Amino acid sequence: MNITTKHTDSKGRITLGAAFANKIIQIEERANEILLRPCRVIPEDESWLYENKKALASVRKGLNQAQSNEFVAGPDLDAATQLADQLKDD
Repeated sequence: MNITTKHTDSKGRITLGAAFANKIIQIEERANEILLRPCRVIPEDESWLYENKKALASVRKGLNQAQSNEFVAGPDLDAATQLADQLKDD
């Protein structure tokens, strides 16, 4: 645990240092304490993914597979072209 003393300015502000630059900070006020936690905010229209464990597991699995270069073979476009050439036009 790292304990540091900081002074507030005339408007009650403190600087947290470069490690916290451009971060979103959650502020929790308790009796005589203020707890600051770095956090991330998820847009409401994307929050469904984190509420759906099956969908989230599927996305994470896919990301892990992509990171490991595990890809499925794509469609056989040559065979599809040959089939299309064999079909009669109406």
